[in-house]
Amino acid sequence: MGNIIVIGSASIDLVVKTDIIPEAGETVMGSSFFTTPGGKGANQAVAAARLSDQVYMIGAVGDDDYGQQILSNLKENNVDTQFMDVIDNESSGTAHITLYDNDNRIIVVPAANQYVTAERVLPKLAQFQAGDIILMQHEIPEETIEAVVDYAVQHQIKVMLNPAPYRKLQQDILDKVTWLTPNETESELLFDNQVDSALQSYPRKLIVTKGADGAVFFDGSLQKVPGFKKEVIDTTGAGDTFNGALAVALNDNKTLEKAVDFANLAGSFSVTGLGAQGAMPYRKDLD
Repeated sequence: MGNIIVIGSASIDLVVKTDIIPEAGETVMGSSFFTTPGGKGANQAVAAARLSDQVYMIGAVGDDDYGQQILSNLKENNVDTQFMDVIDNESSGTAHITLYDNDNRIIVVPAANQYVTAERVLPKLAQFQAGDIILMQHEIPEETIEAVVDYAVQHQIKVMLNPAPYRKLQQDILDKVTWLTPNETESELLFDNQVDSALQSYPRKLIVTKGADGAVFFDGSLQKVPGFKKEVIDTTGAGDTFNGALAVALNDNKTLEKAVDFANLAGSFSVTGLGAQGAMPYRKDLD
């Protein structure tokens, strides 16, 4: 079993829960507020580290109280933080989340996450080797993703790219990554609503998540791996949990179908509590 290296964003989530979504210029009363560690990179690192050892995080935080909270939380969740940078005179990233009607709306302020550059990241990858898995998302600069993918190909390191939030994906990146894991909305944008055709064009590479309905991929025929139904409290972080768990299962040499099933199960746990990381499962939960 190799290492899992998560390269991505680390933030603090500021979460408000409301029964009313305000119109432009309107003020409404929320029902609760809390802060919790987040960022797609950190979420995926925590999800993986609760299920496996040897999970590393490469990213950046500011030299503020939020940065210390982020680092402490990663360490408490068994994530190796030796490759995290603290950026002087910069604030840590934040995500401003509104929970409404069993769904969420999110505004991300990158701040220190913009410093997750190729110049900072590539030297750290020298510590890893062929067969390891890199997990990335779109909350870091596009140039970093391109450079890391090229490095990984040269050094036979596997790459899982979760293309969220959506931005246009270069064909070169799509061709080189080992696995691509968009959700339904992202896949429709990435492939101009030709998702069925894209699945066939990228067998065992393109894995489209469908929330409670599970996930699909193509392997000679369309493989539908069903999800698990649980009471939904907060969907924030469900996709990140899926990706972290999928990386763990593939790192354990599970077949793709069994790995997706494992990730679906992990994702179902994550919606049963508040916050992106609050209900992420541990290995004992899934076993």
